[in-house]
Amino acid sequence: MMPVQHTLSVDPDVSIVVPAFRESENIRPLTKRLFAATKSGGWSAELIIVDDNSDDGTTEVCAQLAETYPVRLISRADERGLATAVIRGLNEARGALLVVMDADLSHSPESVPKLLHALNSGDTDFVIGSRYTDGGEVDESWSLARRINSRAATLLARGLTDAKDPMAGFFALRRETLERSRGLNPCGYKIGLELIVRCRCRNVVEVPIRFQDRVLGESKLDLKQQGLYVRHLMRLYAFRFPDVLQFSKFAAVGATGMLVDVLCFVGLLPVTGLAAARALAILIAMTWNYELNRRLTFTESDHSRSVDGYLRFCSACSLGACLSWSMSLALVYAFEAFRRQPAGAAFIGAVAAAFVNYALCRVWVFGRRTTHPATIPLTDLKAVTAREATAGEPPTREAA
Repeated sequence: MMPVQHTLSVDPDVSIVVPAFRESENIRPLTKRLFAATKSGGWSAELIIVDDNSDDGTTEVCAQLAETYPVRLISRADERGLATAVIRGLNEARGALLVVMDADLSHSPESVPKLLHALNSGDTDFVIGSRYTDGGEVDESWSLARRINSRAATLLARGLTDAKDPMAGFFALRRETLERSRGLNPCGYKIGLELIVRCRCRNVVEVPIRFQDRVLGESKLDLKQQGLYVRHLMRLYAFRFPDVLQFSKFAAVGATGMLVDVLCFVGLLPVTGLAAARALAILIAMTWNYELNRRLTFTESDHSRSVDGYLRFCSACSLGACLSWSMSLALVYAFEAFRRQPAGAAFIGAVAAAFVNYALCRVWVFGRRTTHPATIPLTDLKAVTAREATAGEPPTREAA
């Protein structure tokens, strides 16, 4: 379907992207209020509505509005999901300043100039229309369960940003900030948090707003979306703290290797005797650890079933084992406390060996890497939309 649009002769100051699904009743008042607000603030603006094939009269409403206002409708017949709808709209935007908001009038159009003013102040690179900063509020009709759910979702994102309302679907950023991301990898509907993290936004400003519960239409928030949000958080934490995640995987693999070592030793001891059982158990555990680390921890490495990589791994682990042994003995001989509690010295030696093994594996064993894009380029949403369509993700339009 061809986009419905009213074109401006020059690029606008602001592009306002509104993802929509069955919001035809809200689009007309939203448009009129938006352009009244931007005009009063001295901003030239365009409105981009990205609709997921609602078949509820949205096309006709937008066609009528486009006769008067700079409105463009992008109707997606084969794509679904709020996150990809927003990215599509941002791709189509012509303004240097970008605003994203919901179609259901939960975000006041009259607040858009406040966000734009904050965005143009100082070195701000992301502005949130916030419910939870000083002066912000939510509709009185919100249930206690909904308030708790929203606060819990915000708390889970605390390690990614200090913003008080990172779940908000009402935000503004500069085009140059968007382009810093080099790609996005959304999952679910929290595209604002995705942008804050992947665009590496450091100066996030929150403008207080009143979050108004929808009057017309239906909310699309459900339990499945909350599950997708948890998956999204895991993905963003992995992006923000890749070294911590990788070391955690390495340590977890090491823990399973210890179990394999003990079980193999116990099983082999009656058959081969002490020395052979110990040697074989260590070799089996090293092989186990190498395979798991290759498949789970250092997946970007180009050592695919490499004999050289395996030998390097065994050498690295042997160095770590020597360090653990020597450090443990040194602590026992040097300190009375460790002579009384040698297990403490063994623990410290084991921890030191884990870090040494990890460093050697990362640099020496699995150091050569094959590039695998961790994000989806802004101009290529096929992988994301195909995944969402397969999962049957409904195009949610409701903030937590």
